[in-house]
Amino acid sequence: MYRKKHAKDKASAEDEASKSTGPTPNETLPVHTFDEYQCTGNVEIDFPALCALLDMKDIPAVSTKYPDSSTNQTEGGDKDNDLETNDAPFCPKPCLKVELESKDRAKSMKISGWKVNEQTFQVLQKILPSMNQLLSLRFWQAGLTDHMVISFMNTIPLCSSLRVVALEGNVLPEQGYHLLLSKDSTLTHLSLRNNRIGDEGARLIGLELSTAKSANKHLLSLNMAFNSIGDAGAAHIAQGLRLNRTLLFLSLSNNRIGDQGAARLAAVLGEFALTHEEIVERRKLLLQRAQAAIVKDEPHQASVDQLALVSSTTSLGVNKGETKGANKKKEAARKEEKPAASKDSQKPNKKSTDTRAPQARGEKAGGKEKQPAEEDKSNTSLNEAESVDTVNPLLDPSVHRRDGQLFLPGNTTLTSLNLAGNRITEKSLPLFLVSLETQGDGGGLLRLCLQRNLFPPGSQCYVKIKELIP
Repeated sequence: MYRKKHAKDKASAEDEASKSTGPTPNETLPVHTFDEYQCTGNVEIDFPALCALLDMKDIPAVSTKYPDSSTNQTEGGDKDNDLETNDAPFCPKPCLKVELESKDRAKSMKISGWKVNEQTFQVLQKILPSMNQLLSLRFWQAGLTDHMVISFMNTIPLCSSLRVVALEGNVLPEQGYHLLLSKDSTLTHLSLRNNRIGDEGARLIGLELSTAKSANKHLLSLNMAFNSIGDAGAAHIAQGLRLNRTLLFLSLSNNRIGDQGAARLAAVLGEFALTHEEIVERRKLLLQRAQAAIVKDEPHQASVDQLALVSSTTSLGVNKGETKGANKKKEAARKEEKPAASKDSQKPNKKSTDTRAPQARGEKAGGKEKQPAEEDKSNTSLNEAESVDTVNPLLDPSVHRRDGQLFLPGNTTLTSLNLAGNRITEKSLPLFLVSLETQGDGGGLLRLCLQRNLFPPGSQCYVKIKELIP
């Protein structure tokens, strides 16, 4: 009895001591909630632990493997056949397939053939930012919803290495696919095959590729095969290619594109006339560049008269009401500066006048847009500013005027276009041929797939296209 009582008293004393002193430095407090869990970056550890904290009954398995050196397929690349049936077989049991780059570090992750519920997606969303070597993430027939895609889009900026995403076989009623192409997205390869995107989804995606005021500057390849896209959808994509100078690979194979949609795509490859909206935006950019050049090059010498001259130039298309208001302010500022003016203050005006003269000689035929477009071109600081501006195709120096319209060289950034398996007839082939011939050696398509369309393989025009592009 004495020994039992002594042992019990000793145990209670140790328990009280541990409560009063707390955990030792080497001990960690147990995690009781989902939010408290700190991810390690190891999927095999983090995924089941987080699922258990959410009291999930059926936790998907995690299958890991090291990459097979014998298979060397480019992530996000375009496949010639684009057949969804032989790409990812249905998975009988939920399994998270992970390919490891190094010990415990995932390079790619794939969910194929099983539906991701809200709890599973919540776990994935928490894990992804900790996977700092994850390059590729693929969802094939995973039952994602529009809400999940929106949440996923907010997570992508937190994933430092994630550049390749495939969202295939996931039909979104609200057509939220375009969110993956937003200006905040850092994705470089995106596959959206077999999602029934249709013409409306193509319209939203085209707007993300480019508008007169913005353009996607990261995406290199886009696969939109098997999406029931027709002529109207192809026209929206073509519109998005007008001012996009980043996309290299585009697949629209196995859709419903006919001659009208093909004509729009062919037209954007060759030079095309700017629309009224694009002309207005170009003039705004020219005005901003000219004003920035004056302020940066001669901050102490540039007079109010120079700024008034630039902003009041009618060729820049500034609203007349805004110009009048700006001129009144500048006139008042001029009157206030007159008492402090000296003979030396007139020299900068003369200098600025002289610098504009050679620009007019070097300017291409462009009507009234000569002076502000090329002002102070020889100045080093302006050239530095222009290095940023040249990203926008509207400021391309090759823009020229013909027959009362401004023409921009076509999209020569796109190197691969896949239109196989559509409804294009022999009628559209000359349009592609003309565009390819005008692209010359300054870039342009290196691959154009037109197989399995509604024209004979022996068509003379098709043979010439294949001679230009093997």
